[in-house]
Amino acid sequence: MKVAIIGAAESGIGAALLAKNNKYEVFVSDFGEIPKKYKDELKNKNIPFEEKGHTIERLIDAGFVIKSPGVPDTALVLRSLKKEGLKVISEIEFGYSFYSGKLIAITGSNGKTTTSGLIYHVLKNAGLDVEIGGNYGTSFARILTEREPEYMVLELSSFQLDGIEKFRPDIALLLNISADHLDRYDYDIMKYGASKMRIIENQTEADAFVFNGDDDLILELYNSTKGKGKVYPIKELDYIQGLFSKEDGRKFEMTIKGKHNLFNARCAVEALRIIGLSEDEITAGLKTFKNEQHRMEEVATINGVTFINDSKATNVDAVYYALDAMEGDIIWIAGGTDKGNDYSPLFDLAKKKVKALICLGVDNKKLVQSFSRLIPIIIASTKVSNVVDNALDLASAGDTVILSPACASFDLFENYTDRGDQFKRRVLEIVKIGEIES
Repeated sequence: MKVAIIGAAESGIGAALLAKNNKYEVFVSDFGEIPKKYKDELKNKNIPFEEKGHTIERLIDAGFVIKSPGVPDTALVLRSLKKEGLKVISEIEFGYSFYSGKLIAITGSNGKTTTSGLIYHVLKNAGLDVEIGGNYGTSFARILTEREPEYMVLELSSFQLDGIEKFRPDIALLLNISADHLDRYDYDIMKYGASKMRIIENQTEADAFVFNGDDDLILELYNSTKGKGKVYPIKELDYIQGLFSKEDGRKFEMTIKGKHNLFNARCAVEALRIIGLSEDEITAGLKTFKNEQHRMEEVATINGVTFINDSKATNVDAVYYALDAMEGDIIWIAGGTDKGNDYSPLFDLAKKKVKALICLGVDNKKLVQSFSRLIPIIIASTKVSNVVDNALDLASAGDTVILSPACASFDLFENYTDRGDQFKRRVLEIVKIGEIES
């Protein structure tokens, strides 16, 4: 069978390697330039590829197409291939056809990386055979080129779910649905939500669906679907006072902070209980979990001012959770490539907590217009060093400086990781200078 793969980032390369391992005739095509590390992998495996454009005549010779999540369905190459009658699936769907273990899949606009990482950590800490992948970092397909774990934890974006047909998780988690990536969904949140809801479309009565029971949009969408899995709605009353053991009522210890992370952890605990872990195993895992970088990551304290890197907060809801979790006055660093944001949910928090807004982006007009009457000091820069220095000048002991952008990073940075790394680097440079001077 011949397979064409569109897009040569982690997902596409993982699919190419898995297809090659399973005797498919593979051809990889990317509209842009393929990064050297991925080109080297393709060459080492003798997988033919093209870059900086698509040769439709060669692609239509394939039996089916695997698309990377970064390639929208509206891309000319996909529309052309579909017109020729080729089936187009996601790397997640392709990987699923080679997996027979227990699958835990997590999606949502916010919190899915934290929740996925927490579930993986607790399972690993309990001694189970488990891997984590998908949107988390390593592609599902790449993991399966090396081994088939008993448990697979997958963080999934709406883009990955758009290309499924038979994909069916034993446990599906849907954390929330809020305005994000709407440019890929005709600026229609119902279409975006429908993509998220696809995580349960193939579930059977033997499966489980853990979801946010306070999210009206999830409830509306669920009522219009034919989900068959047993449902586990998680509501605020289930976690607002903390998380407690079912055995003896003791309170679980956790390293992650904030109301939103209490919710994420509560969803993870429900999934872990469904899997069959003991309360002691869950307790031990929660106590030792450390979140990924760029998610409410405390970088340093300088002159009593705490610096937090929340660069992964690329939508309004994520910023709401971050600001809500802060105590004391805030210097808020935000901005980047706007994704059709409505900032009004942040107005009350900004008025109560934010003493200064520093815009880090090329075009800050929308941010400034939205908060000019609510935040007394608003300044802007396109340089991280200036932003951090200005924040320190504006802050007093007890304040928090938080990079929580509400926007994508591509106007000034390679990605949110690059943005967060530059922020941390400058903060730590100031710490080092202070140590030298002292």
